Amino acid sequence: MAHASKAEFPDPVLITTTDELTAVIERLRQEPFVTIDTEFVRERTYWPELCLVQLAGQADVVVVDTLAAGIDLAPLGALLDDPAVVKVFHAARQDLEIFLHLFDRLPESLFDTQVAAMVAGYGDQVGYDNLVSSLTGAHIDKTHRFSDWSARPLSPAQISYAAADVTHLRTVYQVLLDRLGREGRLDWVAAELAVLSVPATFRPDPETMWERMRPRTANRRMLGILRAIAAWREREAQRVNVPRQRLLKDESLLEIAATAPADPDALARIRGVSRGFAEGKGGAGLLEALADAKALPDSALPRPPKAREGQRPSPALVALLKVLLAACCEEHDVAPRLVASADDLDRLALEAEPDLPLMQGWRRKVFGDDALALKSGQMLLGVDGTRIRRARI
Repeated sequence: MAHASKAEFPDPVLITTTDELTAVIERLRQEPFVTIDTEFVRERTYWPELCLVQLAGQADVVVVDTLAAGIDLAPLGALLDDPAVVKVFHAARQDLEIFLHLFDRLPESLFDTQVAAMVAGYGDQVGYDNLVSSLTGAHIDKTHRFSDWSARPLSPAQISYAAADVTHLRTVYQVLLDRLGREGRLDWVAAELAVLSVPATFRPDPETMWERMRPRTANRRMLGILRAIAAWREREAQRVNVPRQRLLKDESLLEIAATAPADPDALARIRGVSRGFAEGKGGAGLLEALADAKALPDSALPRPPKAREGQRPSPALVALLKVLLAACCEEHDVAPRLVASADDLDRLALEAEPDLPLMQGWRRKVFGDDALALKSGQMLLGVDGTRIRRARI
């Protein structure tokens, strides 16, 4: 398959009106695939503020100014909804979160070249710049990587930089698609992309946010309070559109859960909680959530994390499994992180056959079956020159 060279990419066009967007979307919907990227700012908000959407087809490269006065992004939504057009992203999660928030649905027919590159053996979470360089020989100017994309007007250099995120992506997609098709691994990619089609992937459950703080206590009442106030913080951060840590830091929530303040004065004595917050609407909402948690019956309180004493995996066995994972992934030319995480290996060392993705589908063929054989003493590991070799007994 012939791939576009840098010289063949059309010059990028800045789109600032609904009519311009409608016209280009009509053309792009005739394409088999379209490459997409976004630029956004999020430092001061809970929800990302979308500033630009970059789109590239065979004859169109456009940078959509989503902050332009009066522009309606509905035509973009129609493109994202079209199952006949593959939407190609690199490291799609943040882009997809933005589109889910904007349109209340995820794009149809997704392809993520970062996932595909991991399946193709280009390493864990390979960056776009490195992948472009490796597959096309092109080099991306990083001068405007830290631009304030919400500032207007945009300079020609900013527009050119933004467009590079989708022009070279066309070639990257075609090269990876060719390679993975020849190697029979497109179904591996499809299995990994399935999670990106589930809205829950991008919408954290407020009721489980407390678990991320890894509280070091077995006090179920404290855990119940932490669960309640962490859920309150998540919903309040969404409502007022500020980062959760800017609203209240984790350290403050943990101390509130431990001391269970009953009034604004006590709440204001918590480190990181201002008196203005404690005496205001936010403090009232938090104290109400806390009081509700204190009134819960014991049966409704969360269970503490299971004690790990006596259940810690053998460091030597985990080390052997890591070596085996690296060897299997080297042989199959796939990123180890895509096959199993460190937590997966800990569970594998502790449990006979844990219910984990590495025990299913292609992962089991690449690593899972060999891992079980190693654990049962039916496999040997050795060194042959500069490579790890394994042999069944």
